[in-house]
Amino acid sequence: MHVHQRLGRLRLMAPSIGQCAVGAALAWLVAKEVLGHSRPFFAPVAVVVCIGVGLGQRLRRVVELVVGVSLGVGVGDLLVSWIGSGAWQIALVVALAMAVAVLLDSGSLIVLQAGSSAVLVATLLPPSGLGGLDRMIDALVGGLMGLAAVALLPASPSALATRHAMGMFGSLADALTEIAEAIEKSDSALAARALEAARGTQSNVEEFTQALRTSREIAMISPLHRHRRPRLEAYETAAIPLDHALRNARVLARRATVALDGSSALPPWLPQALRELAEATLLLRDELATGRPPEKAGRAILSVASRQGTERWGFSADVMIAQLRSIIVDLLQATGTEREEAIAALPPLDVPYDATALDEDVPYDATALDEEGPAPDAGRAERDQEGAASPKDVSTPDEKDLDGANVTLPS
Repeated sequence: MHVHQRLGRLRLMAPSIGQCAVGAALAWLVAKEVLGHSRPFFAPVAVVVCIGVGLGQRLRRVVELVVGVSLGVGVGDLLVSWIGSGAWQIALVVALAMAVAVLLDSGSLIVLQAGSSAVLVATLLPPSGLGGLDRMIDALVGGLMGLAAVALLPASPSALATRHAMGMFGSLADALTEIAEAIEKSDSALAARALEAARGTQSNVEEFTQALRTSREIAMISPLHRHRRPRLEAYETAAIPLDHALRNARVLARRATVALDGSSALPPWLPQALRELAEATLLLRDELATGRPPEKAGRAILSVASRQGTERWGFSADVMIAQLRSIIVDLLQATGTEREEAIAALPPLDVPYDATALDEDVPYDATALDEEGPAPDAGRAERDQEGAASPKDVSTPDEKDLDGANVTLPS
């Protein structure tokens, strides 16, 4: 990892590090000076665990931390006072504390805290008087101080969401641009590289989802950032459609590779449409980042939708056009457009077969479309792809490209 990447990671984590440092010091002072606990080490530990340097679910971490420490301390104090300390006593205390935690909740933190707290009680901190209760209170104080640090020293929720959204928008725009270039150059190897790059975008989706969850939590906890909620709502609207658009882009890249390998005829307008859609994606990114309504991006996407040809070019081209139409619908939904309105913005296709089979837009596994051959009856193809696929379909090694992908067909 290069130095600038390390510095960038430090800048990203700096707010959480600062919150941990301030919260730990405050938790120690409150537990020691206000509550009179002599060694309240659970309090600053609870702050660090609560805030952490990762994203998401701090409120849940506080609850799991307090419950886990309480279980570990309670079980440890109870058993050690009866059976004493030693190797087999530690094994018994840890096993019982973790077993009770598993029965109460499936979260990993509560189980780990129960086990580690039981170890501390059974070894370093043998029970004495109200020591167990004091440790539970210390964990609660630390959790509350952690939440206070998040509320009073928060990272900007909109900046956090924007920073992680950049990767999703950039990946989608890059994929569309690279596919366009591959088509222009009739280069299947370039399309294959675009596919491999697109397959690596799922991490961007997951990071953005986690960042959005953390941003919502910060906006809820901190009174300083509640006014940021409208901007977060725009990202929440765009999150799932963007994920779908990236998945559809992977299917598009895969079909482009097959089409170019087979020298299939492709529409001459397709590369330019892909480039314009990539530019619209970046425009949507910029408008959401500045908090503006994505009106310009919406018009740009509609412009691409309105200028598609309606003629048929053959099986591979038809599949690629269908994927392009799906991406257009996804991006329109990312701007806040309702799905029905987005579908209505697409020009009808010149479909020679029975259109009654296409009355519904259904997501379907496009795996079976990746084998060249004569185009089947489209209505039958749609019906075949709904629900469970045939053994031939499910054996395709690249099904991870197709999860969540759908093809938008006209009514």
